[in-house]
Amino acid sequence: LSLFAVLAGVTKIRHFLGNAIKTNKYNILTFLPLNLYEQFKRVANLYFLALLILQIIPQISTLPWYTTLVPLVLVLGMTAIKDLVDDLARHRMDREVNNRKCDVLLNGRFQESKWMDIHVGDIVRLKKNDFIPADILLLSTSEPNSLCYVETAELDGETNLKFKMGTKVTHERLQTEHQLANFDAMIECEEPNNRLDKFTGTMKWRNDRFPIDLDNILLRGCKIRNTETSHGLVIFAGFDTKIMRNGGKTRFKRTKIDELMNYMVYTIFVLLILVAAGMAIGHTFWYEQIGSMAWYLYDGKGGNSSYRGFLSFWGYIIILNTMVPISLYVSVEFIRLGQSKFINWDLQMYYAEKDTPAKARTTTLNEQLGQIEYIFSDKTGTLTQNVMAFKKCTINGCTYGDPCSSSGVTPDNPGPVDFSWNVHAEKTFKFYDHGLVSTIRSGKDPEAREFFKLLSLCHTVMVEQKEDELVYQAASPDEGALVSAARNFGFVFLARSQDTITISEMGVESTYEMLALLDFNSDRKRMSIILRFPNGKIRLYCKGADTVIYERLHPDSVNKENTQSALDVFANETLRTLCLCYKDITEEEFQAWSRKHKEATVTMNNREAALDRVYEEVEKDLFLIGATAIEDKLQDGVPETIAKLAQADIKIWVLTGDKKETAENIGYACRLLTDEMQIHYGEDVNEKLQAKQQNRRNEGPINRLQRKVNEPFFPEEGKNALIITGGWLNEILYEKKKKKRKLRLKLKRRKHGLNVPSSPQDNLPNDEHEKEQRQIDFVDMACECNAVICCRVTPKQKANVVSLIKKYKKAITLSIGDGANDVNMIKTADIGVGISGQEGMQAVMSSDYAFAQFRYLQRLLLVHGRWSYIRMCKFLRFFFFKNFAFTLAHFWYSFFNGFSAQAAYEDWFITLYNVLYSSLPVLLVGLLDQDVNDKLSLRFPKLYLPGQKGLLFNYKNFFTSLFHGIFTSLIIFFIPYGAFLQTMGQDGEAPSDYQSFAVVTASSLIITVNLQISLDTSYWTFVNCFAVIGSIALYFGVMFDIHSAGIHVIFTSTFTFTGAASNALRQPYLWLTIILTVGISLLPIIFIKFIAKTIWPSEGDKVQRKRKQYEAEEVPVKRPTPFRRGVSGRRSTYAFSHSRGYADLIASGRSIRKRTTARKVPARIPEVSGAGTI
Repeated sequence: LSLFAVLAGVTKIRHFLGNAIKTNKYNILTFLPLNLYEQFKRVANLYFLALLILQIIPQISTLPWYTTLVPLVLVLGMTAIKDLVDDLARHRMDREVNNRKCDVLLNGRFQESKWMDIHVGDIVRLKKNDFIPADILLLSTSEPNSLCYVETAELDGETNLKFKMGTKVTHERLQTEHQLANFDAMIECEEPNNRLDKFTGTMKWRNDRFPIDLDNILLRGCKIRNTETSHGLVIFAGFDTKIMRNGGKTRFKRTKIDELMNYMVYTIFVLLILVAAGMAIGHTFWYEQIGSMAWYLYDGKGGNSSYRGFLSFWGYIIILNTMVPISLYVSVEFIRLGQSKFINWDLQMYYAEKDTPAKARTTTLNEQLGQIEYIFSDKTGTLTQNVMAFKKCTINGCTYGDPCSSSGVTPDNPGPVDFSWNVHAEKTFKFYDHGLVSTIRSGKDPEAREFFKLLSLCHTVMVEQKEDELVYQAASPDEGALVSAARNFGFVFLARSQDTITISEMGVESTYEMLALLDFNSDRKRMSIILRFPNGKIRLYCKGADTVIYERLHPDSVNKENTQSALDVFANETLRTLCLCYKDITEEEFQAWSRKHKEATVTMNNREAALDRVYEEVEKDLFLIGATAIEDKLQDGVPETIAKLAQADIKIWVLTGDKKETAENIGYACRLLTDEMQIHYGEDVNEKLQAKQQNRRNEGPINRLQRKVNEPFFPEEGKNALIITGGWLNEILYEKKKKKRKLRLKLKRRKHGLNVPSSPQDNLPNDEHEKEQRQIDFVDMACECNAVICCRVTPKQKANVVSLIKKYKKAITLSIGDGANDVNMIKTADIGVGISGQEGMQAVMSSDYAFAQFRYLQRLLLVHGRWSYIRMCKFLRFFFFKNFAFTLAHFWYSFFNGFSAQAAYEDWFITLYNVLYSSLPVLLVGLLDQDVNDKLSLRFPKLYLPGQKGLLFNYKNFFTSLFHGIFTSLIIFFIPYGAFLQTMGQDGEAPSDYQSFAVVTASSLIITVNLQISLDTSYWTFVNCFAVIGSIALYFGVMFDIHSAGIHVIFTSTFTFTGAASNALRQPYLWLTIILTVGISLLPIIFIKFIAKTIWPSEGDKVQRKRKQYEAEEVPVKRPTPFRRGVSGRRSTYAFSHSRGYADLIASGRSIRKRTTARKVPARIPEVSGAGTI
């Protein structure tokens, strides 16, 4: 085991990292060089830089240098400004965190210091509500037994408090400032790692050794609660802390379309070189056979034909560069910026309750939102609200919870029960069954009072009196909801001491002696309490999952069938159920059991197993009282959103740190899981993977090659779901750790009797290839399932699961979460979405998009994502087309100018073509176009499929645009050429000069491309119409200006087409030539589009055809599936806590403050942050 040694009081040790964190990329000196380096890694930017250098060389320059420099500087500048703004935000966040204040022990006394100045070995003092600045060994606190309560929302997404404890020796000897200043222990511990659930270390002090584990460590990112003062020793600082190790690297994210564009730039560059080489060869032969022989073609330049061919090659490289103009990248960035603004301005994604709008935190990934194949979602705070509500119950065979009057009649407009008779009732508690309250208050059913008495007594909740209000702190939100429900129905938990519990029973205060507390664990799935009543009677109360309670009921227990039927109904409504029962115990029975219990508590060998055996002896022959049903409230619209996304063929995986039962319940609640699904757990997965691996070994390589198609893991018909825990994932993902450490941990866990699955250790992969194959098998198996839930997973494992899908499925992924434990997953996915909830802002700060509710995800993907993808694809297809059509006219012209790299158009037309004449209509299509409106996009999720399959922009579309451009350039060049070949004007002149030809060709091109984009526009607005007409009008206006004599007089050498436009366009037959050219260019395209939409219509075409009919119809409301008798869908769970409750603290008295008076006010026990969370 590698050791990491810390010497208390010795600070600023060189080989330890400081506590300052740095997430920014640039500083003042590195910004310009590093940013330019990153930008020039983009192929297109390098391409244009090379062109600029070529244009500066006079011998080969065919276009002015400024035509490339200005747009290149513009692109680099815009991107640099955006990167600078993003990095300044990171600087501000770093500065805010690093400059937080904390008390550090310096020179014998505590002094205020900044977080960045803290070092390993420092002793720090933390106060109530302080954030913990580093990973710290807790030494002592102001609480009994140096207890410290922390909120871990930034680590694991849970808002309920956890307790930490200083070691006994430090608690006793390190309370004063002087004692802390003389503390000189040596801490040996594990090296810095990302394991949030583990810490192993030893403290050497005063010739003795003391063990340290996770319960003694305060982790960075947590918050001190209800503890006035805490002292600790810094163990890990800065990037060595566990939360920073879990953060993951900031990855540069690029869309699939970006990658395609890069490959297409390569393709165009290859085409450009081939065309330029062909033209250079042509010029070489032409010069040898014609050019050198014709005296009238002498240009004063020397050189043989090969040299002139070489110069011609570079000339064509420059003149044909507009096949990929730099304005493409400016336009793409502009469109993405506009699409991001539309997301920010969408009022249907605005959450008014918290005044939170949707926010696109990046402008480079919008179209990727229209291509998502897998969504990885956190559960707590993402799918759920972190709110538990007591909804229904069954008592003595009667079910309560549906709206009902006190007489048992169902009213038309049910109102909530009036709890004003109860001074302790909570104003936020709502219950609509008046009959239950009537039954309790009248005392007609003693079992009803016994039911709520059990809820008020059988728990590990702690209470605090705060401003005349009782505030509960529960180890889990379920338990908090049950105790709160009992409180509202008149059974109020008031106080507890080490061995007593005080409650108010319908206004009468009673104190019960607690004889034993049998705490919950994940194997028992129940908890019990043994109490001595004020009249001396001894009773055991128990609550737990029905699966374990029904096994332990007395044969004479009544209402088992009725209760089971009620449980099935509750489960069908996706409520979380618990059974309540009791048992009376004689004094003799208790004393005999108590002796066994005491022996089990002090045994050194397998203590937990010994206690479980003793608990089993007393938890039998129980009598059933009833069952509770709690709703783990989902966020609004979660089931509907998941259903919509599933219809769009988007697969949703839930990755959560919660335990299996809780995650499974939420899966059913949000309709990710259904009763028809066959659920497979970790054990089944491991068996199938091992079987597959063994079959592969037995087959041998030859048989493996012969078998081309993989056999499915689930050949049976029907839907499958996978639920797997982090322990099994460790084996499947094979996280690389040192074997020695891994072995030691396993041995240690077995020694302590923990349930470590042994099966994953068998039949492990032999080499790296088999390990990789095992991962592929797991991915294939998971992808066969309709739903996947990974529970008990660490932040690192979440990221690993996302990486697996990206690696082996080449799929586009999206991760969504709301806590710091989701940051790694958010950074790893192609798209990261942060929910601005109750768990801090780290997820939002690391995300690409942020909003307040999970339900907005369907609008982000099915509306904004789909529109962005369609718009970007349409924009790129048309942009390539219009530039091929524009540029290839030079190619055809070369056959008539001796391949001399002469331009077919005027220089200023070439410069302004992509800037003024053809840019606005296609930009507006990229910004505003939509085939169907947002309501129909949500109503027909299948419209999303083309984006997932990449159907709208790929190499097929690229070559289609290329051939369309070739066809258009042929028409635009050769029809005017034919018209000019043998013509005579009305004035008897033959206007067949180069300049007139250039004007007619350019005019035909501008009208053609602007009308072509009109044919491709699906959503017409006044702005689109104005842009098309305005672009054509602008072309003619600018052309007449730059062809005027006035501007020629001022800039003689720059504007050389004096009078060309007015001379050419006054001839009617040239206008007829332009009309003919435009018509022949467009008519075949119109015909092809008509045939395609009629014979092979896409899903979008079908919806468009009936758009008005659909818009007039009301969207049908899909009702939930009714409960079916005879189908047991019960999903009972005892999801009290992710770990053990507070039973050991309560029983030992370590957490109980001394009661100063005998009044009714309960003992002051730690402050609460609410009911907690699952």
